[in-house]
Amino acid sequence: MHASAFPLPDPGDIVYCRFPESIGKPGPKPRPALVTGLATFEDGAAAVEVAYGTSRNTDDLRSGEFLVSHQDGEAYRLAGLSHATKFNFHRRVVVPYTDEWFRVPPAPAFGQTPKLGVLHPSLLRRAEAAWRAAASHRQG
Repeated sequence: MHASAFPLPDPGDIVYCRFPESIGKPGPKPRPALVTGLATFEDGAAAVEVAYGTSRNTDDLRSGEFLVSHQDGEAYRLAGLSHATKFNFHRRVVVPYTDEWFRVPPAPAFGQTPKLGVLHPSLLRRAEAAWRAAASHRQG
């Protein structure tokens, strides 16, 4: 594991992450992920909780998912996405905040960091509804 030279993201940031396809192993390609929380491992290393983002099947939203699309105008632009993307709160993981898991995007708008953009306040109600749906599903 390599330490990160990147400044820590904030919850609500959208980052370029190698979201895992299997437990404990970075995925093959970076994709947008929404930072939902910050954590620290027992050894003091920084970690982040991220929610999975995908540009596939964006017309099929399910419980626990919300969409950020071109129709969102300025909010879409501020998210830094190149395609309509849905985020899935059922698929959240805590991963080390290292260069093994995170990458600088091809067109870095925030300098040499994995940050793509931010979740605009106009999208919070939609995100909160998806978060509540995912949380009630976990409790049920």
